[in-house]
Amino acid sequence: MLKALAVTVISLTLGLSTHAAIAETLQAKAILHADKPGPQISRNLYGQFSEHLGGGIYDGIWVGEDSPIPNVRGIRSDVVAALKALKTPLVRWPGGCFADEYHWRDGIGPRAQRPVRKNNWWGDAPETNAFGTHEFMDFVEQIGAEAYVSVNVGSSTPREMREWIEYMTSPGQDTLAQERRRNGRDKPWKVALWGIGNENWGCGGNMTAEYYANEVRRFSAFFHKNQDNTGLRVATGPNGDDTRWTQVLMENAADAFDALSLHYYTLPTGDWKVKGPATGFSAKEWADTFARTLKMDDYIGRHSAIMDKHDPDKRVGLYVDEWGTWYDVEKGTNPGYLYQQNTLRDAVLAAVNFNIFHRHADRVRMTSIAQTINVLQSVILTDGAKIALTPTYHAFRMYVPFQEATSLPLDLTTPNAVVDGIPVPAVSASAARGADGKIHIGIANMAPRDSVDLDIDLAGLQVKAVSGEVLTADRMDAHNVPGQPAALAPAPYSGARLVDGRLRLALPAKSVVVVRLD
Repeated sequence: MLKALAVTVISLTLGLSTHAAIAETLQAKAILHADKPGPQISRNLYGQFSEHLGGGIYDGIWVGEDSPIPNVRGIRSDVVAALKALKTPLVRWPGGCFADEYHWRDGIGPRAQRPVRKNNWWGDAPETNAFGTHEFMDFVEQIGAEAYVSVNVGSSTPREMREWIEYMTSPGQDTLAQERRRNGRDKPWKVALWGIGNENWGCGGNMTAEYYANEVRRFSAFFHKNQDNTGLRVATGPNGDDTRWTQVLMENAADAFDALSLHYYTLPTGDWKVKGPATGFSAKEWADTFARTLKMDDYIGRHSAIMDKHDPDKRVGLYVDEWGTWYDVEKGTNPGYLYQQNTLRDAVLAAVNFNIFHRHADRVRMTSIAQTINVLQSVILTDGAKIALTPTYHAFRMYVPFQEATSLPLDLTTPNAVVDGIPVPAVSASAARGADGKIHIGIANMAPRDSVDLDIDLAGLQVKAVSGEVLTADRMDAHNVPGQPAALAPAPYSGARLVDGRLRLALPAKSVVVVRLD
């Protein structure tokens, strides 16, 4: 079950630092309040999203039982091992825009008899339906995760939703449960989350907020939540800063859902026609990217304020179930497959967003990055049998100690790094006490050229030793390529000093640092 979280308070004071392109060492400070424990940081803040899009499913997860690539029942073993190492909590599937054209019956039964459909949203690729309900649930069980299933609202009916739920969760002798057994699964599955449509303001039907509010009420009436179906209902929420959508949904349908989704992608240019390159970008494009990703903090705050008026007890969660960077596709690839490289910039950006989510944990109880493999801000890239763990993957792995940790207030004062006239806060950070009793601090240095000396007042906390990891590189666009030695991976961190009750951290430019206090 998902756990409700309260907010982690991190105060942020910005000071201007105008300087030329010559690298500087900036000064930042913070106070750690280890004696004021906050909410638990749910592991569900580190979720994944895998849509039937490009190489996200086929080749990325599913290779088939006859593939020479090592697999278990057709699912890549290298990918499973990598996602298990992240302690991946949940995976959202089958979309995305694909979800509102997907009919679940296409993906059950003997694979040779499943229909082949045209994937109208993503490159007109043939969808073989070889990867369906049973394969997805096998996948999440192999990686030790829970399932977040998005149902078709845009081109389907409440009856189709109800029958899919019954097929998956019924323990009885009804026809749908018996059909599931004939297809190879005796025991019913538990599904943690059910998405009631996806982006119904756009690709999920171009609905108005008022129309969708009625639709989510209608679908919810046939959801039949009970001891068999214990999953939470996730309604389509706003796109970025569309606060009116949130207002209408909370006013007219809040009793019909348990969570409201939020989608926000970081585009360096802010222009969907020319988004900017994934590699070979300038320092200005680096700064533009972070200036835009920091809007996540404002958007969450504004939607949360509306939700607070209608739901002061915070029953309804705000789930950021699509987030990450979106660049122009790599040259020579199918534009509809959304394949992009993943660099150090993406890793630092991931850490910044983790810290934002921690700050808003009273409402933000789940997130999923878009997407897991070979699509947008991936944690894994594959090329046939070859695989690469991206810088974003390493950011996720470095933040694993924050899963189910108890948050601790960290009062941070950071200067701005100014790049070509664009001011960006140099430092983002959050702190927590892990299940092992150790305190962990996660920091992102967003300055592309400047190192930062971060002085943390430990406020009487007795610390004997500090250890940690750092992820950085000389190049802003350092990245890993499938089949080649890794150019970027975490290294032991040696930039920490304990001096008179203070922790002093030397943060390299463009870096992610996670330290543990013993």
